[in-house]
Amino acid sequence: MRLDHRHQVTRLWPALALSLFTGCFAGTVHRGPVTDHFDGETFQNLGDAPKLSPLTLVAAVMEEKRGPWRDYAEEPPGPKPPERVGPGELRVTFIGHATVLLQADGVNVLTDPIYSERASPVSFVGPKRVRPPGIRFEDLPPIDVVVVSHNHYDHMDLPTLRRLEAAHHPLFVVGLGNRELLMDEGFQRVEELDWWHHAKGGPAALKVWAVPAQHRSNRGLTDQEETLWAGYVLETSGGPVLFAGDTGLGPHFDRIAERFGPMRLSVLPIGAFRPRVLHPVHMGPEDALKAHRVLRSSTSVAMHYGTFPMAWDGQDEAKYLLLRLLLREEVRPRFWALGFGEGRDVPPLAPRDDGRADAGR
Repeated sequence: MRLDHRHQVTRLWPALALSLFTGCFAGTVHRGPVTDHFDGETFQNLGDAPKLSPLTLVAAVMEEKRGPWRDYAEEPPGPKPPERVGPGELRVTFIGHATVLLQADGVNVLTDPIYSERASPVSFVGPKRVRPPGIRFEDLPPIDVVVVSHNHYDHMDLPTLRRLEAAHHPLFVVGLGNRELLMDEGFQRVEELDWWHHAKGGPAALKVWAVPAQHRSNRGLTDQEETLWAGYVLETSGGPVLFAGDTGLGPHFDRIAERFGPMRLSVLPIGAFRPRVLHPVHMGPEDALKAHRVLRSSTSVAMHYGTFPMAWDGQDEAKYLLLRLLLREEVRPRFWALGFGEGRDVPPLAPRDDGRADAGR
């Protein structure tokens, strides 16, 4: 075994130990009627996303070099977002990882919020953030709706959700099986959804649809795939907005496009895509560009990178690979890699808008 491979495997042991340790942190489960994606006990993806054993993951790590991550660096936050945007308007602000502020038609929606230092059930081990959130918690506008894609610790962060409940009292929207966990925490307004079902939230009663993603769920070793993972589509007056959640590239994007038509905005994950065995459940930049096209997205925004070292790709690897891919396009797609804390206004979906303008930086 070469020294660099020894080093990579050594760096992997804390993650494997955390995986075993979290067996005692199993979350809630869903029990209900059998459907095309639920067998009565566990949920399934529409596409092929095989489970990975620890041995398979270690073997994959041996084949690839881990990308570099810098130590934590304190950086100034982005400017305070507007309190609300008007009818027909849409603004997107990248806070970090999968936390994005979506402001549309007077309603403020926060996705997979995590302000904690670690993506972990405990404070002393687990992936640690390398930069602060792009928007300070106290600078958030009134939050009407919080959508949570699934129960992994980097997406369902209970300390942050408790802060939001205390400060904003939003509607929390989660996949099947996750409501009980939040209700046990004393949250007042929690709605759980199956794929293709919707909730209404905010002063304008914005429709929020749960849609398929290609991923998995668990908070320990004994509750794998026993709660539902999802993306979300917001029905805005200027066209639909997709927050894809944590997902690989799969047939669900075709179904979302068929159901909702071209996307005004798609928020798509690009990080945690190496080693390659993770591709079924984590898109990289190439897959994200394919999803952008399948969705006929007018504008897309990258997320799920550069905040927590969750996998083997480096801190800046996904972003810079995306930008290189965009530069190779004959007509560059409008796919933004926003700065941390950066917000931009998103144009409405125009007739035959194919998103081929004003490319991301």
